[in-house]
Amino acid sequence: MTAVESRPAGVALTPSPVGHRPFGARIKAFVALTKPRIIELLLITTVPVMFLAAQGVPDLWLVVTTTIGGYLSAGGANALNMYIDRDIDALMDRTSQRPLVTGMVSPRECLAFGITLAVISTAWFGLLVNWLSAALALGALLFYVVVYTMLLKRRTSQNIVWGGIAGCMPVLIGWSAVTNSVSWAAVILFAVIFFWTPPHYWPLSMKVKEDYARVGVPMLPVVASNRVVARQIVLYSWVMVAVSLLLTPLGYTGWFYTTVALVTGGFWLWEAHGLQNRAKAGVTGGKLKEMRLFHWSITYVSLLFVAVAVDPFLR
Repeated sequence: MTAVESRPAGVALTPSPVGHRPFGARIKAFVALTKPRIIELLLITTVPVMFLAAQGVPDLWLVVTTTIGGYLSAGGANALNMYIDRDIDALMDRTSQRPLVTGMVSPRECLAFGITLAVISTAWFGLLVNWLSAALALGALLFYVVVYTMLLKRRTSQNIVWGGIAGCMPVLIGWSAVTNSVSWAAVILFAVIFFWTPPHYWPLSMKVKEDYARVGVPMLPVVASNRVVARQIVLYSWVMVAVSLLLTPLGYTGWFYTTVALVTGGFWLWEAHGLQNRAKAGVTGGKLKEMRLFHWSITYVSLLFVAVAVDPFLR
């Protein structure tokens, strides 16, 4: 049995001294501070938008520089998020192996690392992409760290709704990287991610709500019943699918994107209503199957944005 499995709920692990950690493990820990899996999703929305903005293949060097800049900026935001949340991360099972909790990285190192990435990423965007993209990236970082992590997360059940704006910004960054401007197409895709974020994250929050309740974070599933949460998920899902279909009548996409948006959106709504029906029936525990929608949400956004990238070549 591991240390995490054997410790009582709500009891933090005792960190080991930083100096006793192998160099390779320390490097992995600093990479972990950037939350690579989350950044994968951000880049999935950034690069395809560049293809749509270019109406074809964008400059490949621009794609590389934008991707690197996006990783550095989001990585800095995530490291600063871990620095601020290190107290509750130590008490939550799902975050108990984060580098600050295990002692692999010290709080001072994490803070310095996050600030350094923030500065480097802003300069990177400004010098190698354009200053509009730099401003958008810095705005996303500050919004995630200050507005979401510091102001909203521990105060309101709407935290993920408005805090999710930071996760929408890569769409604008991708478009501005190519055009040095922002268009209605980028705004529509921004809105798609905005309405996607709550029904993407709430199912996961339903699964781990005991973790959030233990540390006093009022995620919606902590303060509301499964029926209420499922109803909100369905509402946001319908709006998300409707917004995703606006690109075609406005002339930005054609038949391929529309087909993908309809099929994937239809399956999403099927899963969302299925979750609502199970919640209405009073199903709890593993039979609620809330993670089915969470996993599909990642597939959905991946397929939708692949369609965004492919559509210009089929029109």
